[in-house]
Amino acid sequence: MVDHPLEQTNLMTLDEYVALYEAEGPFELINGERVPVNPTVSGHGEKSRIIHDEFAYYNRLHGTGISYFEQSYVLTYSANWVKGAREPDVMVYRMERIQKYKADDPEWSDKPFLIVPDLVVEVISRNDRYVDVDTKVDLYLDDGVEIVWVVDPKQKTVTVRQRDSYKKLKVGDVLTGGSVIPGFELAVQAIFE
Repeated sequence: MVDHPLEQTNLMTLDEYVALYEAEGPFELINGERVPVNPTVSGHGEKSRIIHDEFAYYNRLHGTGISYFEQSYVLTYSANWVKGAREPDVMVYRMERIQKYKADDPEWSDKPFLIVPDLVVEVISRNDRYVDVDTKVDLYLDDGVEIVWVVDPKQKTVTVRQRDSYKKLKVGDVLTGGSVIPGFELAVQAIFE
């Protein structure tokens, strides 16, 4: 007798992912393991909201990209098999990529995003370990995310990671959208006020 393939591979269908997410609450799927997403405390959510609102405002003026707040994206082996799922605090897509994605899949709004963001933001929570955050950033970059911002409320810094660069910014410095959101700027201080 053959076991169910999901038990052997830790894969799940997209429908199973959505059903589990709805029934058990938010989780990420990392290397076949379901990792629950911790509830967001107010200060964490406030920093994420500030960044999201700045991206949204910039987009309304310039139409360069769309940002989403605490939503997941899913990596698939094929159209229906989930191999990974992430839930960044903020994720940003270039306008042309997200428009094409939506145009190519008329049912896009009934699923989690099946497209890797161009930029993600992770706000370090009080119970996060730095080693776990670093691992998560590496996963984002391996997924194909171009720019990752790691916001550290304790140190009041934002680390900007790309595949080939690492830069730590502090109050007094200015974040940019780089090649993902050209012209976008946000003072680090604005995140921590």
